[in-house]
Amino acid sequence: MSDPVAANPAPLDSRAPVPQAGGPVAIEVENLKKAFRIPTHRVDSFKERIVKPFAPREYRELKALDGISFDVRRGEFFGIVGRNGSGKSTLLKILASIYRADAGKIRMAGRLAPFIELGVGFNVELTARENVVLNGVMMGLTPRETRERLDSVIEFAELGEFADLKLKNYSSGMLVRLAFSVMMQADADVLLIDEVLAVGDASFQQKCADAFHEMKSAGKTIVLVTHEMATVEEYCHRAMLVADGKIRQIGDPAETGREYMKLNFEKGVETGGETASLTGADGARLLDCWLEDGAGQRVTTLEQGERIRLRAELEVEREAAGLTVGFVIANADGLGLFEFGVEVEDADGSATLAAGRRVKVSAEVENPLASGRHFVHCGIQSHRGGEVSLYSHNAADFVIFGGAPSKGIVALEHEVEAVVEAEGAQ
Repeated sequence: MSDPVAANPAPLDSRAPVPQAGGPVAIEVENLKKAFRIPTHRVDSFKERIVKPFAPREYRELKALDGISFDVRRGEFFGIVGRNGSGKSTLLKILASIYRADAGKIRMAGRLAPFIELGVGFNVELTARENVVLNGVMMGLTPRETRERLDSVIEFAELGEFADLKLKNYSSGMLVRLAFSVMMQADADVLLIDEVLAVGDASFQQKCADAFHEMKSAGKTIVLVTHEMATVEEYCHRAMLVADGKIRQIGDPAETGREYMKLNFEKGVETGGETASLTGADGARLLDCWLEDGAGQRVTTLEQGERIRLRAELEVEREAAGLTVGFVIANADGLGLFEFGVEVEDADGSATLAAGRRVKVSAEVENPLASGRHFVHCGIQSHRGGEVSLYSHNAADFVIFGGAPSKGIVALEHEVEAVVEAEGAQ
C-alpha cells in the first residue's frame, strides 16, 4: 500500500495556453482507493454501553473510490460529475490532502488552493476586512499582499458599505459573495473547486462567470466538481463521470454530460416508476414490455428527439380470432399523448391464434416528447370480444432528458421571429 505523494516542482506559468494532448501534466492520479468503515449497529443508549461494554462492533466497508486513475494537463479546466455518493467529493478531498487515501499515488505540479466549501475559515465575530486579511494569509499570501488586495476583494463582492460590519450580521448571500471574492485572489497554479459557481444574484453570477473565463484564458489548472451540466459544457476542456467509486466516462464534456443525465435518470426509473398493474386480464398474458436503443440494448432513458423503439412480448392463453395489440404513451400526469396498435396474424396468415402462441411486437415512434417521465400502457383485445382481453397499466416507463426546458408536453421544432416596423410605416 502506498500513500499519496504530492510533488511540488517550480510553479507553473499562469499564462499557459489551452492545454494540448501530450502537454505537461499538472495532476496525475494512479490507482487511487479509499474506503470507509460504517458500523452496522448503532449504540445510542447508555444502557447498551453498560450492559455490553466490550461487545465487538461490526462494520461494513463502503468503497468510495475503487482504483481511480486519470491525469489533468497544465492549463486544463477539468470537470468531475457524478450522482450524490458517487465518490467525486471524496476524490477532491484526497487531492486537497483533507483525506488520506488507502492506496494509490497522486503527483501534483505547482501550488495548490482547495475551495471545498465557500466561507470555511470565516470568523463571524470579525468584520469583512479582518476576515479577508485572515483568509488571505491562510491561502499563502503575506499580510502586506492581502492588504494590497483588500479593496479589490470588497469591490468585487459589492460589499463596500458593509466592509466594517461583523459577518454574524451578514446575510447568506453576502457571505458567499465575500467568500467567492476571496477565492479569486488565490495565487495558485492548481485550484480545486466544489460547487461554488452559482452564488449571489443574477448580476453577481455573471461577474463570477466572467472571472472564471478570465482564469481559463490565463491558463490556470482548475478541477471543478459540479452537478450543473451547463457549467461543465461551458467551461471544461474535458470532464469525468464517476459512478460507484469508478470512472464511467472521461473525455468530451458534452458526451460526459449526456452519460451523466442518462445515469441519473436510470437510477430514478429503478426507484421512481410506478408498479405495472393488470386489469381485465382474460385469455392473454403480457410477458414483457420494454424500450431499446438503436443497438438493440434495453434502455430506460431517451434523449429528447431520439426515436422510441418499443418492444413487447405476450402469450395467448386460449384460441382467439382477430387479435389487436394497442399501446398508449402517457405523461407523468396520466394524460394519454399518443395511441397506436397493430392487428396480429398467425405465421400462416390466419387471423386465428391458437392457445400457447407467443407474439412479439416491435414499434418505432417519433419522439417530440418534452423532458420528464413517461409511461406505456398496453392493451390486447380479440375482434369479437370476450375471447381475449387484457389491459396493463404502466407496462413500461422511461425518462426523456436533454433539450431545451419546456412547459408543454411536447417539444416541437419551430421557427419564430418578430419584426418591429419603422415609425410611420403602414
